[in-house]
Amino acid sequence: MGLGAKSAAQAHQRRPRLAHVPPTLDTALLTGWTRAATTALERHCAEIDRINVFPVPDGDTGTNLLLTMRAAADAVRRVVRENGAGRGVAVVAAALARGALVGARGNSGVILSQVLRGVAEAVAPAKRPAGAVLADALQRAHRLATAAVSRPKEGTVLSVLAAAAGAAAEVGSDRLDDVAVAAAEAAGAAVQATTGQLPELARAGVVDAGGLGLYLVLDALAALVTGRSGGELPRTHVPVARGREVLVAEREAGSDEHDYEVMYLLDGTDDARVDELRARLTAIGDCVAVACDADGLWNVHVHCTDIGAAIEAGIDAGRPHRITVVRFADQDAPADAPDRFARERAVLMIVTGPEVAELARSAGAVVLEHEPARGVDEGEIVAALAGTRARHVVLLPDDAELAPVAECAAAVARRDGQEVLVLPTASVLQGLSALAVHDPERRAGDDVVAMAEAAAGTRTGGLVVAESEALTWVGRCEPGEVLGITDGEVVLIAPDLAVGALWLAHRMLTAGGEIVTVLLGEGADPSLGVGLAADLRRTHPEVDVVVHRGGQTDYPLVLGVE
Repeated sequence: MGLGAKSAAQAHQRRPRLAHVPPTLDTALLTGWTRAATTALERHCAEIDRINVFPVPDGDTGTNLLLTMRAAADAVRRVVRENGAGRGVAVVAAALARGALVGARGNSGVILSQVLRGVAEAVAPAKRPAGAVLADALQRAHRLATAAVSRPKEGTVLSVLAAAAGAAAEVGSDRLDDVAVAAAEAAGAAVQATTGQLPELARAGVVDAGGLGLYLVLDALAALVTGRSGGELPRTHVPVARGREVLVAEREAGSDEHDYEVMYLLDGTDDARVDELRARLTAIGDCVAVACDADGLWNVHVHCTDIGAAIEAGIDAGRPHRITVVRFADQDAPADAPDRFARERAVLMIVTGPEVAELARSAGAVVLEHEPARGVDEGEIVAALAGTRARHVVLLPDDAELAPVAECAAAVARRDGQEVLVLPTASVLQGLSALAVHDPERRAGDDVVAMAEAAAGTRTGGLVVAESEALTWVGRCEPGEVLGITDGEVVLIAPDLAVGALWLAHRMLTAGGEIVTVLLGEGADPSLGVGLAADLRRTHPEVDVVVHRGGQTDYPLVLGVE
């Protein structure tokens, strides 16, 4: 244990004991800690973002920590809402850890998720004194977080976590207040010490941003169990800019050699394949963090230039999903930027399937990808909105059922100072049509009107294969027959997909149209699109036909006419 941790522990042994201390890390304390930590990160998010200037001046460490903690809090609220407030502490702690892992943003978010996983693992065994549980939790967290990072370094958030874990183990008390305060004080001292632990930090006279955020989380717990005020930054010696003190900090790891941040969730894998994945990611990039929860769900993070190689490595290791790609050039902002927004405008599009996601990205959108069966919750959309780093965002839900959730998420983002407009696109083709006319150089109001008109002018339909006998508006169908659907109603029954595609396209073009867009579903034969395009070019030469691999699992083929 370092001198800072020892002095913090010894100083706390002289602290007078308080009469009322929660006897255990129970459900109420965990939820209260989550709220307090979220509040502290909200209060200092802009400051931590502003000090995040190296290796890429993307200013997002505070935002990443805040979004990760919010995701954890949302998961706890869902557990309580679905199962009642009487759920055991182990269930709530597990939800906290899984929510943080699923919603983790950036390297700092991945490491925070492992801190909360350490808590979940520590509360699971038989009842022990609360102080012993917290000390065990921090030691587990340090081991997990260090294992998650490919190239751990001194002078980072890992150093701060190590100091906190060491102080918690050395304090010599089973009382929760003793251990929590010792850990927080050691973390505060360790944050100040980071300047002298890395040459890059020493040259700039700076402290570590991720470590500063972790201190706030631990300090929130100490404040909660002692009743004192918390959420303040530790005193540090910092440079002066424009007559005011500012903190300057480094991100956990990384370099300025790469253009993108790639993150995804991964399941269907094992430890051996994950080790191979780590090695491959380390070879193509840096800032690699690969962490998991108790159920075998992994969160993968890397800075790289070859996006395809990073995703292909995930495909070889298991089943990647919720893929997020951020280009650093879109986030660059001066270190003394007046607020947390790195650019003026962005479009966020919610999609299912990697093929559609790639289409949307190539058209200039920021993408939130999800699985069709799971859907998207409000917290994920809030996190994605913040992740755009844009002051003004047009949100395309691409699903009528998602529109109310998107509106709720937009309301939360607006309270945080972001301007969000939800364009109620009911399908991915409406979203792609809106995106096709998006022009960031156009006046914002005019651009939104053009996007809305393009979406409204796109009629959509799709084909499904009947699984059982049923009575439809156009007659009885048999299993295996193909149903053509528009506006939520069955409008035709065809013997196979090829015939169904022709009939549906001809029906939709009776009202006119200039462009037909075809999205082929997962497993659909490419000849389906080729045959439809050839027929339409012959029967409707005035129409342009575009065929893409959409990868959707619910419809073998989706049509858009605009």
